[in-house]
This record gives sequence, structure tokens and C-alpha cells, in this order.
Amino acid sequence: MARRPADLPPPCNVVARDNCWKKYIENELEAARRWSQKWGFLKTPLEELIEDEKKENTKPKIELPEHLQVRPVTPVEKYIKVMPSPPVPKTTQGFIGWRSAVPGLELERGFQIQSTKGAFFKDLKWPCEPSD
Repeated sequence: MARRPADLPPPCNVVARDNCWKKYIENELEAARRWSQKWGFLKTPLEELIEDEKKENTKPKIELPEHLQVRPVTPVEKYIKVMPSPPVPKTTQGFIGWRSAVPGLELERGFQIQSTKGAFFKDLKWPCEPSD
């Protein structure tokens, strides 16, 4: 049996490849034909779509009584005081709980563990509050 040289491409069925290409082209042409039916609305200019919104509002404005008017927004800074953060830890292990260690930044204030069977510290006769 004769060996093929390595630089020749493998044999292929040219007729089958040509039929596949023809089918591909037919599908592309069919998709292009149907595109305007399905997606033709995308070609409508934006101005034409929003021209109804630009029309002047014909309803007259009604003046509300003073007790129904919305009050102006109060700035958040009046109610919320943001304190400067403590310095960022130099190690990744220091990130764990670094804000909760500062007395003003702790998340649990007056937190007590509640259990359905009763508190565990009562069984062990521990005090309710930690003692320092």
C-alpha cells in the first residue's frame, strides 16, 4: 500500500461539502428575509418612538394644600454621624473583627443568646453579662 505524503490534506467528499455550503447560504438568505418581519421595529428612529412623550402635558397643575405638600429632603448628615474608621490592619488576620473591636463600631449591642430550651448559661449558672 502506498503512503501519502504528510503535506497533502486528508481526502474529503467535495460534493457533500458543496451541498453543506449551499444549505448554509440558503439558511442565511432565509434568515435575512425573515429578519424584517421579526426585528424590523428596531430600525424605527428613536425620535419617532418618543415623539408622543415629548408632547405637552395638557393636564393643569393643581396646587396642593400646605398639609399635603411634600417637605424638602433633610440631609442625612443631620441624623447620621460618620466617625472616622480605625487604621486598616497590616495583616490579613487583623481584618477579622477589626471594626468590632472598637467600642463605637461593634455590631452587637446588648445582644443576648436566646434558646428555645432556655439559655445555656443558666444551666451552667453563668452570669448574664460578661465580667471584666
